[in-house]
Amino acid sequence: MTLTAALDASLALPLYRQLYLRFRQTLDQGRLRPGDRVPAVRALAAELNVARGTVEAAYQQLIAEGLLIPRGPAGTIVSPQWKRSAPSGAITSPPAPVEAIHAGGPPLPLQLGLPALDAFPRKLWTRLAARQLRGAGLEGLVYPDARGHAGLRAAIATYLGLARGIACSPEQVFVCAGYRAGLDLIAQTLLAPGDACWFEEPGYFIARRALQTAGLALIPVPVDGEGLDVAAGLAQAPHARCAVVTPSHQSPLGVSLSLPRRLALLDWAQREDAWIIEDDYDSEYRYQGKPLPALKSLDEQGRVLYAGTFSKVLFPGLRLAHLVVPPAQVAAFAASADRLHNHAPLLLQATVASFLAEGHFARHLNRMRTLYRQRRQWLAEAMTTALGAGVRIELQAGGLHLLARLAQGDDQAWADAAQAQGLAAQALSRWYLAAPEHQGLLVGFTNVTQADEAQALARRLARLQP
Repeated sequence: MTLTAALDASLALPLYRQLYLRFRQTLDQGRLRPGDRVPAVRALAAELNVARGTVEAAYQQLIAEGLLIPRGPAGTIVSPQWKRSAPSGAITSPPAPVEAIHAGGPPLPLQLGLPALDAFPRKLWTRLAARQLRGAGLEGLVYPDARGHAGLRAAIATYLGLARGIACSPEQVFVCAGYRAGLDLIAQTLLAPGDACWFEEPGYFIARRALQTAGLALIPVPVDGEGLDVAAGLAQAPHARCAVVTPSHQSPLGVSLSLPRRLALLDWAQREDAWIIEDDYDSEYRYQGKPLPALKSLDEQGRVLYAGTFSKVLFPGLRLAHLVVPPAQVAAFAASADRLHNHAPLLLQATVASFLAEGHFARHLNRMRTLYRQRRQWLAEAMTTALGAGVRIELQAGGLHLLARLAQGDDQAWADAAQAQGLAAQALSRWYLAAPEHQGLLVGFTNVTQADEAQALARRLARLQP
């Protein structure tokens, strides 16, 4: 297939990603050689009948990986240092899709991203919702505020100030129909197709898909024991437009972003006029010491966009998240929210507002921390016993899942076998954008209700190990 063959808009893979993979295939097959000049953006876009931004996004990814070198008026060439043996960390083929489509079915054993559904106070929730219905007035009949229910935004601002160290007003809070809707709102307001974006490697695949759909050029930045390697990000793409991070509990490795790196990330964003998207998805659940302050609490220059969700702490059926934006960006986000019609049902918003304001939320979190500490211990001990020395269970300070690292073997084959038997384990290697550096299984423990259940699940996993 040539570079100028038509791209297929019917595929789920974004057009820029198709073009990127086409370049990689052409390079790997030797049809483009070191020093060769590649087509100009405008010319290739016209040849393919796509927007210039699509070609620019593909080129920016190739440039970020060192495969292409821009030479200004002289055009863009294949790097003279490039060799056909793929460099470490390069994408050699598109990663296999992660089977995590929300189909509305009941949760599966070991499923990630779920709170303990058996422990949710449903009677209390029903009573609060019924009270909202009885007291509903005209507000529930008119077009809703695109920014979110005023009572919920005020309750969120209060909670974040007390629990996460974030000083914000209700005007800065936007209620979204889930985390992905929050990412869409950010992309529509502050970013443009082709913008380079630092992304944790490995990182949350649902966020990755959402950003790719928005046309961003993702730069995989490695994560180590101190979180996102800011120095590596600076080396790859110092002028990136944004960075997406999970600083309190990195998804999926579970490490926390160290203070020096937090400060370095904030310094980079201020210098480059870039944005930091902080996904604080399950920061409330920490089993060693107290929850860490949010990165947003250190943001004095207004560069951090703080995203949180109620899916992990209440129940995912809410489809309810919140976004805190800098004061200078409130008007722009309000205009975007109005255009996107990014609404969550008013009844659910008002019920969550009461749950927060009346103290039920704080009490629920305290109960869940105790419960999750026990359930985590049950599953960790069971897996350590059943899986043997070839698997190492990593217990990080917090979170809602365990990582079982493999000394050797194929984590994707193991995860596929487990899923075929109704166990929702996931392969760590599928969370990488580039070639995976490590392999392991990711398993949720929150809905493991008994020690003997944990042991039975661990034995089932052990029997399926390749």
